[in-house]
Amino acid sequence: MPPRKKKPTEQEELFSASTAREIQALLWKAADKLRGSIDAAQYKEFVLGLIFLKYVSDAFDERRNELAKELAEDGISEDQIDNFLEDRDEYTGAHVFWVPETARWSWIAANAKSQGVGKLLDEAMDAVMRENASLTGVLPKIFNRDNVDQKRLAELVDLISDARFGGTEGKPAQDVLGEVYEYFLGNFARAEGKRAGEFYTPQSVVRLIVEILEPYQGRVYDPACGSGGMFVQASKFIQAHRGRGHKADIAVYGQELNERTWRLAKMNLAIHGIDGNLAARWGDTFADDKHPDLKADFVMANPPFNIKDWARDQSDARWKFGIPPKNNANYAWLQHMLSKLGERGTAGIVLANGSMSSQQNGEGEIRQAMVEADLVACMVALPAQLFRTAQIPTCLWFLSKDKSPQGAKGMDDRRGEILFIDARGTGEMVDRTERILTEADLAKIAGTYHAWRGTASARKESLTYEDEPGFCFSADLDTIRQHGYVLTPGRYVGAVEAAEEDAEAVAARISALAKELFGLFEQSAELEKTVRKQLGALRG
Repeated sequence: MPPRKKKPTEQEELFSASTAREIQALLWKAADKLRGSIDAAQYKEFVLGLIFLKYVSDAFDERRNELAKELAEDGISEDQIDNFLEDRDEYTGAHVFWVPETARWSWIAANAKSQGVGKLLDEAMDAVMRENASLTGVLPKIFNRDNVDQKRLAELVDLISDARFGGTEGKPAQDVLGEVYEYFLGNFARAEGKRAGEFYTPQSVVRLIVEILEPYQGRVYDPACGSGGMFVQASKFIQAHRGRGHKADIAVYGQELNERTWRLAKMNLAIHGIDGNLAARWGDTFADDKHPDLKADFVMANPPFNIKDWARDQSDARWKFGIPPKNNANYAWLQHMLSKLGERGTAGIVLANGSMSSQQNGEGEIRQAMVEADLVACMVALPAQLFRTAQIPTCLWFLSKDKSPQGAKGMDDRRGEILFIDARGTGEMVDRTERILTEADLAKIAGTYHAWRGTASARKESLTYEDEPGFCFSADLDTIRQHGYVLTPGRYVGAVEAAEEDAEAVAARISALAKELFGLFEQSAELEKTVRKQLGALRG
């Protein structure tokens, strides 16, 4: 009998992993073993804090190696090179965090067993924050507590040390670590369900907002930024279309209410190389606006839906179109974001479907005033089950301060019109409870908007706009007035012609099947008569 094959260790599995997805899954599996020994509310910070420390250390080492190579090529002596390598300006000037020696991952891994891994990690987090003002108060110092399984923690540190973040699928280490961070955020969201809404927006929804707004250049603002997903996707969009060198073409501004989520966002931006202004601390956007004078080119947000108890000040200058009701903040969010837009600013906002039609507590009047001010550009009804964190139907509002051709941009003049897109039939299920928008869905929805608006993207792809029954319709203000300023796309796009034909075909098939079944029933009845007759003859 051949010997049983030995199961590979976690280290062996991780070392042999050749794709980013394999690395992510293996690290998640390893980190998940710590879950029981850590407070659930701190688990995200705990694991993501480790990934962040690995990132800043790797980025520091990468810069250090580049610097040593440059200096050697310039003929600098080894003694002088050593001095230059400890010059913090050589790192911060290249947008790399300065990492003291005892906070570098190689040092921690080498000394973890002799000095205690939890103690070293807490000290490393403290040292990195002390040396980098932008990280003050951001990193978690929770690794040396009594409830943390130090043995499993040491094993996790070893695993992260062995992970081949650099050179995976031809991607830089920063990109792979960034993807690991995003993967973990997504898994935390799935694990936490409804509670995850405060820090996570499904990636396909974020991508749709970004693909429609196209934030190539300017100031980007998110007043309820969660873990910073909108900013990360905007940066990826620029990188995909214009290259890595253009990531700095946008200036990022955000605010977050929850302290722990604010920390996650700060780490997320840093790990993706985004120099964002999320304010010095967390805070309530309504009661304590951290960017009071900001005028943004793009606003992207997924604010909490239907907040019933919020910091309402009836004299607030932001309520230009009407005072939002105290028991629902949806129209407070919309008006806050309008107040932040520059002269030609645009916004994309996720809200509950009720925001499109509510007539309660003055919301209908506020919506009417916004429509009459010609500030609504597009409404998109989203399919169900995109959000694990919210079972209520959702939609996207796209606002614009200027729907004119905008001079040299040469866009179509859409003043006095609103585009309605009913995307409820899009998306595909990835499991029993979650739906995503596919690449084809994203292209169709965003392409429809760009064709309608006549953007440079539409001209490049030779896209032209036409109303499509059941999917999209461009309505003028008179039509919207006739519908009482209700902005639900289903009211405007009409029925799907193909669907009507399909319904007729289905009805025909049902009729044919019914006839067939009736025929079988008749045959069965005749057979029953025959059997009964034969049984009667036998008894006789």
